[in-house]
Amino acid sequence: MAYEYRVLPAPERGAKAKGAKGTAERFAAALTEALNAMAAEGWDYVRAESLPCVERKGLTRRVEVTQNLLVFRRAVRARGETGVADSPEAIAAAAAASLEAGPEPRFAPSLGAARREAAPRPGRPLGPAREE
Repeated sequence: MAYEYRVLPAPERGAKAKGAKGTAERFAAALTEALNAMAAEGWDYVRAESLPCVERKGLTRRVEVTQNLLVFRRAVRARGETGVADSPEAIAAAAAASLEAGPEPRFAPSLGAARREAAPRPGRPLGPAREE
């Protein structure tokens, strides 16, 4: 089975939550909120990672900072995989829908030599404005 992954930054601060007293409980509430939001979209929590990252400070200075990340994954259906066996009627309906006439095909532009038409000539000479 193939998976797709999504990596999000972990919350840095706790969120205000009803009944949460103290930093640890507020941080746990923020983390719970992030995990539940991703689970509602079909993502499974895999792990938390701490990875080094080089950041610029000023013009020439670089500092290595540790980034905390949350890793999620979800299964990706392979092409042609449906997960549920379709009934013959559903298969026939899908085939009929694919055979329906679509919009008229548009013709692709010609890739041959460019056609140059003569540029229109102005009725009077172009140049600086003159009073006559």
